[in-house]
Amino acid sequence: MTRRAACCLKSSDIFEYSEDVNSSGTDESLDHCEPKPLVDYSTMSAQVEADVQTISPEMPAMFDGMKLAAVATVLYVIVRILNLKCPMVAPDITCQDNPLNCYLLKSCPILTKEYIPPLLWGKSGHLQTALYGKMGRVKCPKPCGLRKYLPMSDGATATFDLFEPQGVHCTGDEITMVICPGIGNHSEKHYIRTFVDYSQKQGYRCAVLNHLGALPNIELTSPRMFTYGCTWEFSAMMGYIKHTFPQTQLIVVGFSLGGNIACKYLGENLANQERVLCCVSVCQGYNVLRAQETFLQWDQCRRLYNFIMAGNMKKIILSHRASLFGMSSSKMEPADLSRLYTATSLMQIDDNIMRKFHGHNSIKEYYEKESCVHYIHNISVPLFLMNSSDDPLVHQSLLTIPRTLAEKKQNVIFALTLHGGHLGFFEGAFLFPQPLSWMDKVIVSYANAICQWEKHRPQCQ
Repeated sequence: MTRRAACCLKSSDIFEYSEDVNSSGTDESLDHCEPKPLVDYSTMSAQVEADVQTISPEMPAMFDGMKLAAVATVLYVIVRILNLKCPMVAPDITCQDNPLNCYLLKSCPILTKEYIPPLLWGKSGHLQTALYGKMGRVKCPKPCGLRKYLPMSDGATATFDLFEPQGVHCTGDEITMVICPGIGNHSEKHYIRTFVDYSQKQGYRCAVLNHLGALPNIELTSPRMFTYGCTWEFSAMMGYIKHTFPQTQLIVVGFSLGGNIACKYLGENLANQERVLCCVSVCQGYNVLRAQETFLQWDQCRRLYNFIMAGNMKKIILSHRASLFGMSSSKMEPADLSRLYTATSLMQIDDNIMRKFHGHNSIKEYYEKESCVHYIHNISVPLFLMNSSDDPLVHQSLLTIPRTLAEKKQNVIFALTLHGGHLGFFEGAFLFPQPLSWMDKVIVSYANAICQWEKHRPQCQ
């Protein structure tokens, strides 16, 4: 058994004594006990306190520096993604110097002033495109129209919606806007409704094509649906308008794929341009073959957009599976349906399904025949082409087509905005966009100027 006793020899030293106790309980001589110094806790405490005082000012500073670096990184990423440092400038206009173009630019001051998107997110082409694709427009109106059905020679049934004007046109004339929507779109899309409502209030009658197979509640009557450049349905709608309203003059408007169809229709035959005052095309790609090649690239996330658009096309095709694959006159085979399920790009869908509607032997032949780039130079009426530099769906190389055309032809104006995305062109102060887009205002302003020019040409010149 061991017993310990502590005694103080000096005021500054502490010693510990040990002694062994025998079984009889008698103590051995304490003189033989050697003192052992204990730890000087006061000295250690002072040293630790000094170390803490040395480290404590450095640790918070280091953590604060890390926080600032993280915040700076996040802000840098946000600024880069949202392009907050990008300037707001007027569209880049390419056209020849002639009386018509000078009059149009003077009559459309919106084209010579800077386009101001919502300050927080409007400079991002991806966000503009995503918001257009998700909601179309905010506070969308619901214009009332009549749906028309036109039987086609191959058994298909074309449909379009007709909206009468809600006011008197600025010229007092009868003007009809013939509108071709984007891929898989129709008159019930929000961006189409917004544009139609605004045009009606400016005194325009509007006719909107519903792409064959795009309306979910309208069944196909033949094993065929819309393609990138088939003009049959658009031609039938134009013929109906000209026959039903013999006094009306026409303004052709196309959005995205609809711009390709509209320009191809006008360029296919000079007779198609009769009574047409002008043509407006917004955010189209002009060359389907080149556009589809760029859709396979990851630049600007185009491959991701391609995958999403392919999914939408598959939904439309599968919703009409009975008509496209079940009819006796169908050119589709069961193997085509199985390949459709595994398709991840528009090109795969086009190769297995779309090109067969018109009997094209190859995907290249299909794309070449569907592109307006081979017909657009035949258009002699005033032509207004508009694109956005940050459109993630239209590659920059495709924009050389409208720019070159505007440099060579007197009747063409090409406007290229810095921002706007694909059919976005939202306007707003900071966060929330306005119901009416910059695109809507530009189209109607250009159309009004053309109508004024045609009505008062001697004075305008």
